[in-house]
Amino acid sequence: MIYSVKGGIRLIIASDLIRGNTDTIILASLMKKDSYGYEINKNISIKTDGKYEFKEATLYTAFKRLEEAGFITSYWGEQNVTARRRYYSITQKGKEEYLRLVNDWRNAKNMIEKLIDTGVIENGQ
Repeated sequence: MIYSVKGGIRLIIASDLIRGNTDTIILASLMKKDSYGYEINKNISIKTDGKYEFKEATLYTAFKRLEEAGFITSYWGEQNVTARRRYYSITQKGKEEYLRLVNDWRNAKNMIEKLIDTGVIENGQ
């Protein structure tokens, strides 16, 4: 399990669920625009209301894996005041992989919902 404590809220998230979707989450982050690690992680935190973000090692290991697979490319951005940033860009192959992964996720989600649905929550019984 991954334990995440943010703003006094304790979340317990199955590590398999997050770990199994790291690539999908990163590719989704790059679908609209190129970005760099800190910005991607910040957006994940915003989208989850501060309840989750990737550990730095997880994020950069995934970047390396995705780049080696040809799903993303990277380049050095213009140097700003603090440091030079490495930007990541999704490739056409990466866009195709993203669509495949989202489809796999939706299929798995639907299957799991069917397997765990007891009718108790909907019917209040």
